[in-house]
Amino acid sequence: MSNPIIIALDVESAAEALSLVDRIGGSVNFYKVGMELYAVEGPTIVRELHGRGKDVFLDLKFYDIGETVKRAVAQVARLGVRFLTVHASKAVMDAAVAGRGGSDLKLLAVTVLTSVDRRDLEDDGYARTVADLVELRVKNAMAAGIDGIVASPLEAAAIRAIAGSRAILVTPGVRSAGAGHGDQKRVATPAEAIAAGANYIVIGRQITRAADPAAAARSILREVGGARHGNDEGSLIKRAEPPSSPQSGH
Repeated sequence: MSNPIIIALDVESAAEALSLVDRIGGSVNFYKVGMELYAVEGPTIVRELHGRGKDVFLDLKFYDIGETVKRAVAQVARLGVRFLTVHASKAVMDAAVAGRGGSDLKLLAVTVLTSVDRRDLEDDGYARTVADLVELRVKNAMAAGIDGIVASPLEAAAIRAIAGSRAILVTPGVRSAGAGHGDQKRVATPAEAIAAGANYIVIGRQITRAADPAAAARSILREVGGARHGNDEGSLIKRAEPPSSPQSGH
């Protein structure tokens, strides 16, 4: 089957990130670079990953005035990354779409962070439930021409129903049964996320902190092997068939 795993490189340096990538080898070909790693290494880490034949999801969650977002997205588009996240604010999304121009960059809107629950929304003055806020932001994202959505796997089925089959749906907050949740509050298993309509599942510590990261990735691939969903984004997923037998991660 197509490989839906994006590994979160939530580490402190390029050396640590690239060591993980080399250990994981061909088991996964898609990596997320977030704010911490990008703050340390900048565009260099993107180029290093491309040099190893890997796809990059740049998770910077842009949120600023329109002109700043537009210009920043244009710079990211020149790097050749596959995905970039922006907050699902109407003005931000419109600016991001303008900034990426005719490039192949796919824009993903962040609806509600997976570390946020109803009480957090209330603390911030929102009267809506998490589900209601996600629905509103998904509709706004599709109207703005955004390519896909980042959201909790618990909202995946509802988002797929709103966004349609061609939208890219990426779900963080994914943990195998028995794995620790860390600071995530709205989580599901990899198979549950895929069955609910996700194209990609973002996984960090369960793989990156495993004794054998490559084996951990292959185990998750086996978990999702039986899950099926009815979207049309298979062509966007780089195929990476896992080895038929366990190998070392070196």
